[in-house]
Amino acid sequence: MSDTFDIKNVFEQTKELYGNLIQSVDFNDTYLRYSLIWVAFNPIFWNIVARLEYNTHFLTKIAGSAKAGCYTLAVIIFTLGIGRDHMFNLALQNQETSPFLQIDILQKVGYTAIVIGQILVLSSMYQLGITGTYLGDYFGILMKDRVTSFPFNVSNNPMYQGSTLSFLGISLIKAKPAGLIVALAVQFMYDIALQFEEPFTAKIYANRDKLENEKKNL
Repeated sequence: MSDTFDIKNVFEQTKELYGNLIQSVDFNDTYLRYSLIWVAFNPIFWNIVARLEYNTHFLTKIAGSAKAGCYTLAVIIFTLGIGRDHMFNLALQNQETSPFLQIDILQKVGYTAIVIGQILVLSSMYQLGITGTYLGDYFGILMKDRVTSFPFNVSNNPMYQGSTLSFLGISLIKAKPAGLIVALAVQFMYDIALQFEEPFTAKIYANRDKLENEKKNL
């Protein structure tokens, strides 16, 4: 009986905690809405543009070369990322701070999440370079071999996971439940993006390997 009571008590406390966190979020705040829109827009944008480039080479034609086109897209994506992060910070300024998140252990988790997140992001950029990071394969700029060293030996998508961890860490440090909502949205959109990106990227490299094998057999 005591075990049953304890389980029920934990469930009720957890339910109350989630309820309090959700209730403290002002979903009518304009900045929060813009932040969520920006979070959704960015991966949708770069996937559409990258597919158009692959099929039409329009950025390559405009920029004059595949590399210049990729660098152009990189600047656009990077700028959009800055805009998204800025809107996120504006949204948090208007949101309520939760006392449930203002505990020492969660603050430490927040700082740890940011450190790990930034290590994943920066190390993956170092390993891939600009063209590898910013969809160079859609421009025909392919890597010779798949990168398997850190951080790719601990994560298949370190850039995305690192970004999500950074959003989570900032939200915990500032004790903003609204930030947790945005962090969840970031991960959700990345998960959707990967459903399109991973199969298409695999197709690009499979086509490359097929052509190379055909040349060897000639």
